Amino acid sequence: MSPPYQSICILRLSALGDVAHMIPVAQTLKKHQPDTDLTWIVGKREYELVRGIEGIEFVPFDKSKLLGSYCSVARTLRRRKFDVLLCAQVSLRANMLSSLIRADLKLGYDPTRAKDMHSLFIDESIKPTPKQHVLDSFFSFIEHIGVSQRELVWNYFIPDEAQGFAKRTLDEKCSKVVICPCSSKENRNWRPDRYAAVADYAIRKLNAQVMLCGGGSESEIGMGRMIEEQMQEQALNLIGQISIKGFLALLQRSDVLISPDSGPAHMAAGLGMPVVGLYAVSNPERSGPYFSRDWCVNKYAEAAQAYQQKSAEELKWGTKIVAEGVMNLIQVSDVTEKLNALLAGR
Repeated sequence: MSPPYQSICILRLSALGDVAHMIPVAQTLKKHQPDTDLTWIVGKREYELVRGIEGIEFVPFDKSKLLGSYCSVARTLRRRKFDVLLCAQVSLRANMLSSLIRADLKLGYDPTRAKDMHSLFIDESIKPTPKQHVLDSFFSFIEHIGVSQRELVWNYFIPDEAQGFAKRTLDEKCSKVVICPCSSKENRNWRPDRYAAVADYAIRKLNAQVMLCGGGSESEIGMGRMIEEQMQEQALNLIGQISIKGFLALLQRSDVLISPDSGPAHMAAGLGMPVVGLYAVSNPERSGPYFSRDWCVNKYAEAAQAYQQKSAEELKWGTKIVAEGVMNLIQVSDVTEKLNALLAGR
């Protein structure tokens, strides 16, 4: 099968960072296959990130209502048959969902990256490519079906009310530093006292306004509270208080984001915002903010040697170094040096 296509369906439910990585793939299809009907099945929470992007039909999937959500997607698409289904997620949930979607071609991951019986649910697989960044692996899906172009654009929809919130919140006279201290995996999080020290440094030495951002989970709110308690200066703690669109608007008007390997790091990449990524558990060459890998504090090789007694090159691509204290390899000075390079003189 080769382009042009009448219809393509993307199946990528989560997480926020991976959905952010898929957006430029969808934008490429929109530009270079303008007559193709494009549908994307996406998680309910992640839908808030992509909501409003033009030219794509989104079908939200609520993971908290599992059986009902399967039935809802099946009803929505029951009279549809796609030319291609891009099965770009290997979880059992996504694999089961793909079985409810009719398509002439179901394209998935190669056997080295497949899991949860993924290979049983697809017709063809993308080419196994060693040492790919996650975003590049997503582009492999459309390259397989004959679309070789790449449009590294995101074009988030940010509503006026979110823009207004950001404008009211931010001090235009200062550099603006956003800290998203938490990842969905707690073992990737840095220490609150070190976040506090970096925030104090940014305020005192770089004349920065510092915002703490994140979701409303108990662990994220607790992290924000601990950072505030250990700071000597005053940051604006917005953790659990703003929507995804409000966060995008805040990022759009800020200068730099500090974050571990998390969704916000990849959301910021789509805005062209520099990200000081904090990496020791995972390899930023695979999952770092796409345009900011040089700005990352990269302790992955050091962690591999210390905790696995191997070089990073000897580890299987994608290996996570899950060990107590691994993020302590990142020092406050590692981060402040990056901030200096980005903000000094602004």
